[in-house]
Amino acid sequence: MTAETDRPPVRTHAVDADHAARAAGVTVRTVHDVTGIAAVADFFSDVWRTPRQAPPLPAEVMHSLVHAGGAVHAAYTLDGDRLAGACVAAFGPPASADAYSLLAAADRGVGYAVKQAQRCWLLERGARTLRWTFDPLVGRNARFNLVKLGARGTEYLVDFYGRMADGVNEGDESDRLTVTWDLTAPREGRETGDRAAAPVTHLAPDGAPLARRSRDDRQVWCRVPDDIVALRAADPALALRWRHAVRGVFTGALAEGLTATGMSRDGWYTLSRTLTREEESPA
Repeated sequence: MTAETDRPPVRTHAVDADHAARAAGVTVRTVHDVTGIAAVADFFSDVWRTPRQAPPLPAEVMHSLVHAGGAVHAAYTLDGDRLAGACVAAFGPPASADAYSLLAAADRGVGYAVKQAQRCWLLERGARTLRWTFDPLVGRNARFNLVKLGARGTEYLVDFYGRMADGVNEGDESDRLTVTWDLTAPREGRETGDRAAAPVTHLAPDGAPLARRSRDDRQVWCRVPDDIVALRAADPALALRWRHAVRGVFTGALAEGLTATGMSRDGWYTLSRTLTREEESPA
């Protein structure tokens, strides 16, 4: 198959992005001007509760990323052009196929539209995958990334940023889960298995089950707290115990070749081992 015929149907993804924006009541566009990028930097400051003089991603850095071939996408409401979401991406090695999302945030209901616009922009430039990191203890983000978008958690990074001083993460260790999103693949439901029947392997800091493992060792389930941000503010020591407990489960499971493939509404990750061709089609 030629490279031309093997390319993903970009027009289809453009339609998907347009539908997502309409459903969210926003327009999403790339931002290049000084004023627009400064507004995105302020938006990120508000989300991460930092002074606007010290945003998580400074405007001058975003200008440089755009100049280098990356993109800043921003979502604006239809009733007044209020900024409602933004994301920043740059190409990574190999630049012709892989891209990296540095930061993303959005109002409730807008995130999917922002990511679909980012996806369409990247596909138009030949990208095939997009990677980014997020705090694995934030269950709502895990559900969005793994279920809504269909990405996979592929790498666990221990204390990735070191000490952080923003209003959301301060006082905790900055573990992150890398997710890899196949931009060309359709979003599909994934088998979650029978979690309730699986034996408990670890207990959480609250004394309830933290992790379960299927008897065939092909799936592991791991629970996270209901609201780690609130817990971190109320009891930093307890939040850190949760951090270390989840870290132990994830690092062990990923070392065995499992990847994070799902997140339930009640806060349980599913980590699954990809079957080999021989296992999928036994002789």
